[in-house]
Amino acid sequence: MQDAIRAITEKFPTSLYVSTCGFITRDLYNTADRPENFYLVGSMGMAAPVGLGVALARPGRQVVVLDGDGSFAMNPGALPMIAEHGPDLVHVVLDNGVHESTGGQRPVRVADPVGLALAAGYSAAYTVASAQELAAVRPEPGVPSLLHIRCAPRGAHAGKRVEWTPQQLVERFRAAAAA
Repeated sequence: MQDAIRAITEKFPTSLYVSTCGFITRDLYNTADRPENFYLVGSMGMAAPVGLGVALARPGRQVVVLDGDGSFAMNPGALPMIAEHGPDLVHVVLDNGVHESTGGQRPVRVADPVGLALAAGYSAAYTVASAQELAAVRPEPGVPSLLHIRCAPRGAHAGKRVEWTPQQLVERFRAAAAA
């Protein structure tokens, strides 16, 4: 998972990021903390709708949403809403097959995240399982796309928690997004 997040942040270095709760936020924070990252601490299932809001508020900026497979399964209703508005948004679903942040329980499975995104109206959707496949993906700018990344559970500690208060996160993200 950490390698996938590192590869995504390198692939989209100037994007605004919204990350779901749990280990994904901790991985982003420990891998590439910067003011352009908005960490959703304790808001499972809300990364996609928040990412849409950010994309609509900042139409000149690409937004990357980092979602987990369990979080993605909690809010599939966000997909047609994102597609309807058509923002410059890359919706990344990091799929390790477990709710790793809470002890490794099996999440409700979405059998085909790519098919679901396309059926909802996303312009493009891809499944990748390696760094080489990820490097080959070129989402079309200016439209919503989904990037389903299959990855292994970490099997190790997630690193330190986000140290910013919610108020500090909002202030620094707002300033960075406006720049």
